[in-house]
Amino acid sequence: MIDLDALRSLRAVDTHGSVVGAADALGFTPSAVSQQVKRLERQTGVALLERVGRGVMLTGHGRHLVEAGGRLLADLEEVEAGLHRRADRVSGHVRLAAFSTAMRGLVAPVARRVLDEHPDLRLTLVEREPWDTVDLVATGELELGLVHTWGDVPLEIPDHLVRTSVAADEADVVVHRDHPLAGRDRVTPHDLVDEGWIATPDGTICRQWLSRMYDGTGRRPRIAHESMEFNSHLAMVRAGLGIALVPRLGRAPLGDALVAVGAHDPAPTRDVVAVHRRTMSDSPAVAVLLDALTDRGRAG
Repeated sequence: MIDLDALRSLRAVDTHGSVVGAADALGFTPSAVSQQVKRLERQTGVALLERVGRGVMLTGHGRHLVEAGGRLLADLEEVEAGLHRRADRVSGHVRLAAFSTAMRGLVAPVARRVLDEHPDLRLTLVEREPWDTVDLVATGELELGLVHTWGDVPLEIPDHLVRTSVAADEADVVVHRDHPLAGRDRVTPHDLVDEGWIATPDGTICRQWLSRMYDGTGRRPRIAHESMEFNSHLAMVRAGLGIALVPRLGRAPLGDALVAVGAHDPAPTRDVVAVHRRTMSDSPAVAVLLDALTDRGRAG
């Protein structure tokens, strides 16, 4: 009989391209993943991985097992979700990923209450960037993920994932209180063409949106400093190192030194979306988490 946990490990090796990457995603040690794959090879009687340089790749047999086994795992997941729904029982293990501001503004405020109300539910939280979250949910390594989409900046979500909008968020231009724009009610990109920005790195969704804001100005945003964390953006603005576009969701208090100025034409808005596999649609655990996150999102 094929070991389903070992099959999940093999699929993770395929997804992440290495035993180490699979172990990191699954929360195991590389040794544990290797042992699971070896056990699967003993059970099936065929080689499933082969060495290529210092790495590994799936053999033809391994590829067949991952593709056929993926359908099996999806069917079992759907059966289990249906059983829990019939039993009206919120239980099981849900691994939830969210980007940092959603973790602060949406997930952390509701997680304790949900766990207290449903003691048979186990919840594991991890912070991931949206594109990583989509991949991890799509490949079965997470049950639920929170991602964000800014305006018309696309985030591709596979057809076998279900999208649920849980919150609408808006970003402000944050400046030092001594900045000439601090007294304005709102600004447009034309007001900001000569400013130095503190921004997320190139290729991130937030950076893409900042660049889109400048369409029609004939200029590109001038990036003075880069940082992944919005809390770091605020610290650098506080130090007089530039201005920043910072979402309201999960934003730390600005204090006396900083001022949030509304932006328009275009308004920097984003949709916070939960994603889960369609096979989990009947899961009571997923349902209660979605309800709690949506209620929190509506409450602002």
